[in-house]
Amino acid sequence: MEKSRQYVLKLVPILILALVMTAVLPACSFISNRQPGPARPLVITTLFPQYDFIRQIAGDKVEFRLLIPPGVEPHAYEPTPRDLADIRRADLFVYTGDAMEPWVKQLLEADPDGGMQVVDASRGIELWDGEESGEQETEDHGIEEPDAHEHDSHTLDPHIWLDPVLAQTIVDNITDGLAAADPANSLYYRAQALEYKKKLQELHQRFEYALQNTQTRTLLFGGHFVFGYFARRYGLDYETPYFGFSPNAEPAPQAIAQLIQTMESHGLDTIFYEELVQPRVAQVIAQQTGANMLLLHGAHNLSKAELDAGVTYLDIMEQNLINLKLGLGSRD
Repeated sequence: MEKSRQYVLKLVPILILALVMTAVLPACSFISNRQPGPARPLVITTLFPQYDFIRQIAGDKVEFRLLIPPGVEPHAYEPTPRDLADIRRADLFVYTGDAMEPWVKQLLEADPDGGMQVVDASRGIELWDGEESGEQETEDHGIEEPDAHEHDSHTLDPHIWLDPVLAQTIVDNITDGLAAADPANSLYYRAQALEYKKKLQELHQRFEYALQNTQTRTLLFGGHFVFGYFARRYGLDYETPYFGFSPNAEPAPQAIAQLIQTMESHGLDTIFYEELVQPRVAQVIAQQTGANMLLLHGAHNLSKAELDAGVTYLDIMEQNLINLKLGLGSRD
C-alpha cells in the first residue's frame, strides 16, 4: 500500500506536466489511422492485439492509436508525459489489465475525473498466477490453476490474448467500450464484433484440430514463456529456462541444461523463440543440439517491417499454427 501511495505521489507532477503538454504539443506520432476530415472518437490502446481488434471492429468510425511504438518490448514500458497527455484526450482508453500495465491503476487513481471511457480488456477473465506456473514448468512442464487467494498483479500472467477463446472475451469488452464512447455507431460495432468473433472461433478450431494430431505435445521455448493460457487451452506441455515474464530476467545455466536434457531424452528437434528480443538462449540450445529454431510470436507488438506490411493478429496466429505444426510434428 505504501509503495502504491508513493507511486501516485510520483505520478502527480507528471500528470500536471501532461495537462500543460495537452495544450502546447501537437498530436503525437503514434501508430495511428488518423486522416483529414470530420473529427472521430479517439481510441488509444496499449498493445497490438487490442489495436488490431479495434481496427477490425470499428474500421474508419474511430481514430485509433497504439501507444507503444513499433519494435518496443512492452513489459517494462512506462508512459511518458506526452503519452499521458494524449491518453487524457482520448474518448476511449483500452488497456490489457493491471497485470500487464500496473501504471494504469495509479494513473486512474491520480486523475479520477479524466472523463474518458476506460476498458480493462481482462474484465471477466480469471488470471493465473505466473509464479506458480513458472514453478510447475521446472517440475513437470504442466500448468496448474492458481490458488483461490488474492495475488499481486505483478505475478499474474497477463497474456490472455494468445488464447483465441479468451480473445473473444477481450473483443466483447472492447465492443462495450466502443458502444459507450460512440453510441451512434453501437449497432455497427456489435455487428462487426460478431463477425470477427466467428473468425477467432474458427482459428481456435483449427488450433484444436491441428494440435491434437502432432507427434509430440512438448513445446520447448527458449524465451520468456508467454503462452501459458494457450498451452492450457490446447493441452500442451512446455518447458522454458526462464522464470516469469520480465524481459530483463536471465535463465540459470542449470535451467538451460535441463531443457537440453529434455530435448535429447524426448528426441525433440525444435526450439521456439520469441519476437522483439535477441534469441540468445534459443541460439545456444540450437548450437548445442542441432535443433531447428522457429518463431512463436507473442503478438505484444510489431516490428516496423510487420507494421508496414499490414500484419494482423490473425496473421500472427496463423503463422504460429504453421510453426507449431512444423515443430511438434504434424500428422496431417
